[in-house]
Amino acid sequence: MSLRIEMLQAAKLAANVLADSQELAARFFFSQRTSGGGFRDREGKPDLYYSVFGVEGLCALGCDFSQNHVEVYLKQFENGENLDFVHLSSLVRCWADLKGDAGQQLDGKKIMTHLERYRTPDGGFNPTLNAKQGSAYGCFLALGIYEDMGMEINGREKLIHSIQSLRSNDGGYANLPGMEYGLTTAAAAAVCLLDSLESPIPEGIGDWLLGCCHPQGGFFAALMAPIPDLLSTATALHALERMRISLAPIQEKTLDFLDSLWCNQGGFYGNWADDILDCEYTFYGLLSLGHLSH
Repeated sequence: MSLRIEMLQAAKLAANVLADSQELAARFFFSQRTSGGGFRDREGKPDLYYSVFGVEGLCALGCDFSQNHVEVYLKQFENGENLDFVHLSSLVRCWADLKGDAGQQLDGKKIMTHLERYRTPDGGFNPTLNAKQGSAYGCFLALGIYEDMGMEINGREKLIHSIQSLRSNDGGYANLPGMEYGLTTAAAAAVCLLDSLESPIPEGIGDWLLGCCHPQGGFFAALMAPIPDLLSTATALHALERMRISLAPIQEKTLDFLDSLWCNQGGFYGNWADDILDCEYTFYGLLSLGHLSH
């Protein structure tokens, strides 16, 4: 199962927890659409990256929406030749969400030529051009592109080695080799990547992730972070479930944390200090609820 589909299926389970609030969440996602077919970023402008979460949020909630309208927006980017790595990934993922296989709409050769510009000498991928080493985030985006294009990833063993090199000294994973402390999102990405690539997940990473859980619920981005956040929480829960680690011991307090970020406009804030609602964090709210729904 692809990285995208696995997250989408988990997010669909949020309906079991949202109950009557499901309609509010749907209204919020619909409110984020723009006249041009894309979904709004945090400044109110249409953006490919936020469009991924808008489309997947509506899909997760089982909403009917005008896919043709979104397709008109996507077609202006053609094969993503002028996009950066993150937005290239977003373009591919949006088409995959709409068509099931982005290869139906995009030229695979052109996509892969563009993607290879972000491959690093160690066999990984990095969103920064000409980077020397791969990052967990870059590798996650790259594998997602291959999967959504329906193509086999090349250089699998070097990619695995690049991911393994990101293990931090404290037992987590970072976005650069040799780091003293890990990041929750990087560790979660590494877990999902290694599992998808059929490479063993190192022992102890589950305990490391659980150690990033706030006493009152939610996960810190790193052990020294001042407050937990929704992105770290969603990705940590996703990785823990992928490792089949029970969430029961943290379920209630994490649900309380999510409730503290919920807004009656139908969206989720990113953390306790955030005051802007957007599609990205609201989707991560659904993903978190989905994992805690059983």
